[in-house]
Amino acid sequence: MNFINTESVSLNLRDKAINTEAKTILITNFENSEQEKDLTEPPNCNGYGRIRHFRIGNCIDWPKNPLPILPAQKALNIPSDEMIRAQVFQNAVCNWRCWYCFVDFKLLSGNKKYSAHLTCVTLLDYYQEQEAPPLVIDLTGGQPDITPEWVPWMMEALIDRGLSNHVYLWSDDNLSNDFFWKYLTEEQIKLVSSYRNYGRVCCFKGIDELSFSHNTGAEPSFFNAQFMLWERLLKAGIDLYSYITLPAITSTDFYGAIGSVLDKIQSVDENYPLRMVPLKIQKFTPVISRMKDLQIDLLEGQENAIEVWQQEMKKRFSAEDLNKQITDVKLKFRKYE
Repeated sequence: MNFINTESVSLNLRDKAINTEAKTILITNFENSEQEKDLTEPPNCNGYGRIRHFRIGNCIDWPKNPLPILPAQKALNIPSDEMIRAQVFQNAVCNWRCWYCFVDFKLLSGNKKYSAHLTCVTLLDYYQEQEAPPLVIDLTGGQPDITPEWVPWMMEALIDRGLSNHVYLWSDDNLSNDFFWKYLTEEQIKLVSSYRNYGRVCCFKGIDELSFSHNTGAEPSFFNAQFMLWERLLKAGIDLYSYITLPAITSTDFYGAIGSVLDKIQSVDENYPLRMVPLKIQKFTPVISRMKDLQIDLLEGQENAIEVWQQEMKKRFSAEDLNKQITDVKLKFRKYE
C-alpha cells in the first residue's frame, strides 16, 4: 500500500488554504457538488455554507451522539432539545483520504474551482444576512487543523460583532499535525483555550495501526501520533471532546485493540472516555463509489467493535458515570470557574 506522506501533503495544502496576511481561509462552495445531494437544506451563504441538523438520537442501534448539542446548550444556557441547527463552513483541504468521508474528494484538494478565499468577517456577513441564523457555527472540513488560525480569527470576528456571548463555536480536529503549536502565537492559543463558548472535537481514526491506515490512507505510525497530539490539546485546557471511528477488518483482535485505546486515554485522563463518542460510519453519496471488498469488511467489523467498546466501558465505569451528561464530565487539565 502506498501511504500518504502526511507531513508533505499537509504543508502543500496549507500553502493553498490560507493567506495569513489577508486572513483568508479557502472555503468550500457546495453548489453542484456530490456532497450537496446529502444536504437537508440547500447550500446557503452564497454557496459557501450549509445548515446541519445535529440530532442526539440519530442512530437507533448505536450510542447516542450528543455533540455539539449538549455543549452548545450548556454554554448558551438554552433549553434542552434533541436537535440543534448549526451553520457549517468547511475548509477545502484535507491531507488524509478517509474512505467513509461524507465529503466529495474533489472538495478536499484545495481546488479553487470548488472554493474561494474568504475572511471570517465575510463569513459572518453571510451568516448574519439570514433571517434566523443558527446559534452554532461549526468550522469543519476538510481539515481545520491544517489552518489552525481559522478558529482564533473567527473568535476575534465574533467578539468584534458582539456575538461571542450569543453564538457557540465548534470545530473539528483530525489529530494529524502539530500546526496548532507551530503556527499560532501564545496569545492565540490562550484565546482558544479560554474562549467561553467554544468546544473542539478530536477524531481518532481506527482502533489500531492497521485499521487507522485502512481508514485514512496514512502511515500506520500516525495512529499513535494521534494520542500525543490529543494529549497536548487536552493539556492546553481546551473544552475537548472526541469521536472515534471503529471500522476494522473482521479478523481484528477487538478486545485487545479497544482495550489498548482506552488504556492510552485513561493514562492521561481517567474519565476522558466518557467524553468520547463512537461514530457509526454510513454510506453517504460520495462514499458509495469507494466501497470495495475491504470497505465492506471494515463496515462489518465496526459492528463487532461497538459491542466490545460498550462492554469495555461497562467494565471501566459505573452505571452512574455512564449515565452522566457528556458536559458534566470534568477534564483533568481544564480550569473551571
